[in-house]
Amino acid sequence: MIQELPSPSDKVLGFQLSGKLHDEDYKSFVPRVDRAIAEEGKVRLLAHFHDFHGWDAHALWDDIRFSTTHCTKIERIALVGEKAWERWMSTVCKPFTMASIRYFDAAELDAAWKWLEEA
Repeated sequence: MIQELPSPSDKVLGFQLSGKLHDEDYKSFVPRVDRAIAEEGKVRLLAHFHDFHGWDAHALWDDIRFSTTHCTKIERIALVGEKAWERWMSTVCKPFTMASIRYFDAAELDAAWKWLEEA
């Protein structure tokens, strides 16, 4: 499930990702990001992984397609997680985007939001 989080600005979007992601999750997530890009230009994203179990095959394809079509439209991505493999994702994602990516442990959620809001 992808659930939008309250955000400090229209340019910064936050989402909590939990359970296993499916195609349906991307049908609401991608249009939300696209609206923000249309209104703000480049955006910044926070992805908070909580009890996250990955993607089904279709959602993994959706994620790859999102990354390749939005790679120049996102300035920063803060990945917030609880597990070592989620930290590892911040390294794996770097070649697929022009965005600056940083990983934060779950206890550093406030620091992640602050980093996204910095000029």
